[in-house]
Amino acid sequence: MANLGLGTMGWWLDPLVREWLREDVGRGDWATEGVVGEEEQGGAVWVAKEEGVVAGLPIAQRVFQLLDPDLTFTALVAEGGRCDRGQPIGSMTGKLAALLTGERVALNVVMGLSGVATLTRRFVDAIEDLPTQFVDTRKTTPGLRRLEKYGSRVGGARNHRLGLDDGVMLKDNHIAAAGGIGAAIAKVRGKFPYPLTLEVETESLEQAQEAVRGGADLVMLDNMDVEAMAETVQWIRHANDRIKIEASGNVSLETIRAIAQTGVDYISSSAPVTRSPWLDLSMRLQSLPPDLDPDRS
Repeated sequence: MANLGLGTMGWWLDPLVREWLREDVGRGDWATEGVVGEEEQGGAVWVAKEEGVVAGLPIAQRVFQLLDPDLTFTALVAEGGRCDRGQPIGSMTGKLAALLTGERVALNVVMGLSGVATLTRRFVDAIEDLPTQFVDTRKTTPGLRRLEKYGSRVGGARNHRLGLDDGVMLKDNHIAAAGGIGAAIAKVRGKFPYPLTLEVETESLEQAQEAVRGGADLVMLDNMDVEAMAETVQWIRHANDRIKIEASGNVSLETIRAIAQTGVDYISSSAPVTRSPWLDLSMRLQSLPPDLDPDRS
């Protein structure tokens, strides 16, 4: 499983942010340039318009600071913290032009990632008293995978593969191309670097048995009903208790607990990324106190 953070985000995040700003600003932010001076200072606060889990404030901070390196951004809710409707979640002070120009880009990324984190937390909470861990998938927006997986991790999920090079997973089409599970495992073994693990997607007890006998490190039970899954988990545990088991397919808030109760180690779902609505936020400008406003000094 990948482990994604923002501790060293600058090398990969800044080029993205600059491209987002280029897309939005285009030939110029005519409205902002027309109504505020280049050095005019201002303040703003972000307010949640609904309940949810907050994710992406460090990214919003980077958006504003690329426009104004001296801007001060204060998170009022920790990453992964819950917010209530009407609650301030962040405040900032700096050049008013930077606040206005960066508003939409910064809000969009935080609303999107907070939506991912909010729905992820609901899945995680549904099985919090069970040993099964909830993980994300590679069903992400091209170019935004790191960010969307960051949002799911902030929501409490573990990250699955960040990319194809992050693990070896033989899916149904690989198996079909190779001529079967056993043949696929035999062909791929020895062709990937240590310490990557080999995961095999299966859809029945018989396929899972073939994967175990072929030497899979992790077996995915894909689109199985709960009864078949429970039987397959029991067989795998008896055959080799070191093999990890992942369940995938037809995972919803209504089914996740029953799936976890079969004894699988992981449950993966794309739902937090592909089905999450944005968390609604807004930015409100505020007057600076006299001691922070150079125009009043």
